[in-house]
Amino acid sequence: MNTMGYRKMKHNEKNGLDYVKNGDYWIPAITIPEHETGPALNRWGQARMTFLKEKRPWEYETRLIHAKLYSHCRELEQQAEERYDTLMEQLTKEAGATESLKASDPMKWVGLMNNCKAQAEEIIYSEMIYV
Repeated sequence: MNTMGYRKMKHNEKNGLDYVKNGDYWIPAITIPEHETGPALNRWGQARMTFLKEKRPWEYETRLIHAKLYSHCRELEQQAEERYDTLMEQLTKEAGATESLKASDPMKWVGLMNNCKAQAEEIIYSEMIYV
């Protein structure tokens, strides 16, 4: 009887994973479900995924195994976009970067807007991405 290509499988009730025997080793049979894929993540989602992968590998792997990584990053990027819009509105108002300034002194307006953008991004990274 040719057993070439035959792989033995077993299920672990403790962690809910299936395992495939490959030689002398049991390897988790992990696949990413279809609902865990979708449109590419934006900068916030990618930054969160990179942070988890590099700085919190245990959390990255746990979310990946339980098919929660993509949805976590997608949810965070939506929250970050909303927070960014709110912060930009507040920061530009406080800085005085108005449409009248844009018309009268465009260079000053660009400088203020760049400062506001940098501040908003730093707040989002520190409050939402790198936690």
